[in-house]
Amino acid sequence: MARLIFVTGTSSSVAEGSGTWVGISVLRDAIVALGHEVTILSRPPNVSRLGFNIRIRKELRSLQSDAVVGFDLDGVFAPRGGPPHVAAIKGVIADEARHERGLNRIALTIEAILERRHVRRADRVITSSDYSAGQIVKFYGIDRENIAVVPEPIDLNAWQRALSDAPREEGPPRILTVAHLYPRKGVDTLLRAFANISTDATLRIVGTGPERPRLEHLAQTLHLTACTHFLGHLPFAALAAEYHNATLFALPTEQEGFGIVFLEAMASGLPIIATRVAAVPEVVADGLLVDPGDELALTQSIDRLLDDVNLRATLGNAGRERVKQFAADVVARQFLEAIGISSSSHPS
Repeated sequence: MARLIFVTGTSSSVAEGSGTWVGISVLRDAIVALGHEVTILSRPPNVSRLGFNIRIRKELRSLQSDAVVGFDLDGVFAPRGGPPHVAAIKGVIADEARHERGLNRIALTIEAILERRHVRRADRVITSSDYSAGQIVKFYGIDRENIAVVPEPIDLNAWQRALSDAPREEGPPRILTVAHLYPRKGVDTLLRAFANISTDATLRIVGTGPERPRLEHLAQTLHLTACTHFLGHLPFAALAAEYHNATLFALPTEQEGFGIVFLEAMASGLPIIATRVAAVPEVVADGLLVDPGDELALTQSIDRLLDDVNLRATLGNAGRERVKQFAADVVARQFLEAIGISSSSHPS
């Protein structure tokens, strides 16, 4: 049995932490199910991310483990000379910063400096896509051969149970998007494209974030308030119900290090419309891809799927089959192999 320490300053609230906490917790549970021990050191409320990383340095010295895994910038000050230190980069912060504005961009730029230091000090570097590996090389100066790619996991059993328990709701076709509402997610492009579709449908937007007030105003300006629903953060059962009742999933993101929501859509058997950018084509092998910001192509893709039930079924079934390679137990074994730990351990 191996003992791992996970270090993360990401909030355990999905509403605040986006998909990062979901990926970390699913990976933790899958590794534990394989017979290993995982301790998570997470940031307490009302403690800054920098303060958290300074504070845990002493704690990491005292804990016994076979590896310390720091996610993104977290673990940047981990002491040297102990167990192997792994920098697990979910999304390259320097890349994300380029697509933000104002104070959020400034904050991400500062965090990127710490993330660069983290990956350059680590014994091993892991990231979730070939795209992100390339961005680490570009922004942080790490040799590509020193970066392992392990995709994000999804708990397919949990999703299948939740989907089967979700009630079926009647009504017009539903276009679903799920995202932390940052500018780079392209939800404004989706709203403008939705305003021009030729079929009566509703747009359901799950997620919170700094862009929500601007997006709600845009929906009003486009006269979409009657058919656009901002649902905010939803608990897991309600989120699964949204996927269960959707007709298609659309997220015209401008930057994506991986995109766990695409796995959720695949697990739900939904056809996907996304963008031909960043890591998206690596994840969405069976979907309709458009260029970021191309409102016309996005409108046409939505109309095409709403009009063609057979295409929806073909893409949905292909995604349901593809998502099996991202099952949590499969990815957990890949992760352990990448950090040099055998996945063959069994609970004692």
